[in-house]
Amino acid sequence: MNDHHGRFVWYELITTDVAAAKVFYADVVGWGTQDAPTPDFAYTLLAAGTTPVAGVTELPEVAQRRGATPRWAGYVAVKDIEATAGQIKRRGGAVYVPPTDSNIGRIAIVADPQTANFALVEGLKPVQTKPVAPGKAGHVGWHELHATNWEKALAFYVELFGWQKVDFEINTADPYQPFAIDGPTIGGMLTKPITEPVPFWLYYFNVGDIDEAAERVRRAGGRIFTGPLELLGGSWIVRCQDPQGAPFALQGTRREDGIGWSAEWGGFSSKGRMVPNKPRP
Repeated sequence: MNDHHGRFVWYELITTDVAAAKVFYADVVGWGTQDAPTPDFAYTLLAAGTTPVAGVTELPEVAQRRGATPRWAGYVAVKDIEATAGQIKRRGGAVYVPPTDSNIGRIAIVADPQTANFALVEGLKPVQTKPVAPGKAGHVGWHELHATNWEKALAFYVELFGWQKVDFEINTADPYQPFAIDGPTIGGMLTKPITEPVPFWLYYFNVGDIDEAAERVRRAGGRIFTGPLELLGGSWIVRCQDPQGAPFALQGTRREDGIGWSAEWGGFSSKGRMVPNKPRP
């Protein structure tokens, strides 16, 4: 995994109902599911075709009692997890779960200095041998950080992982900063509105037709908070919440006869303006 250092390589849903989540995401995103339990806990793999892209595990009761809620976590590959965890602490972040051997590799659960949670992994299992084509269905197509201050957040991640700031000009009062990893632009950062209580990472799953995907979310018991909204480049997004309360987003295409679009999103419309956010679910 050394050649993947600094890249998001794995995603994990921590939820209160694993069985229901498996059915929901299989319907909405089209993932296949495969149980992969360990002697200590149940674990389910979510796969796009034959490629595992994410896992699902139970949110521990002790965490629920402390106020933890269902959520998605993105794992960033690192060459030396102990060294990276130490750097995070020295730079004002937090290490909630220190480097630990797990069923997917050696992991750590951490937070940046503005308290947005993410995870580290060294030696990911299953190994991903080659990058995924942009927009490929069933994979994560965008990573978005809602920060307290996006400029300070970007400086932290640039120093930690070597991410690159992407030059991007738009006439807006609400700056949005894309970032890249060794060339490809894979996400963006914005300063969250005060209506969002805490900083967080939001992950976008690639689907086909965005209207059909949004309807699948509703039919399966999820909620649509925003969209469909058209972005620069012609893609469309919806912001959602699954039945257990975990926020996520979808991005895809839209037929010319698609109807309407929402003006309530922390992103860019095809007219080149920032669209205001709705409160975080």
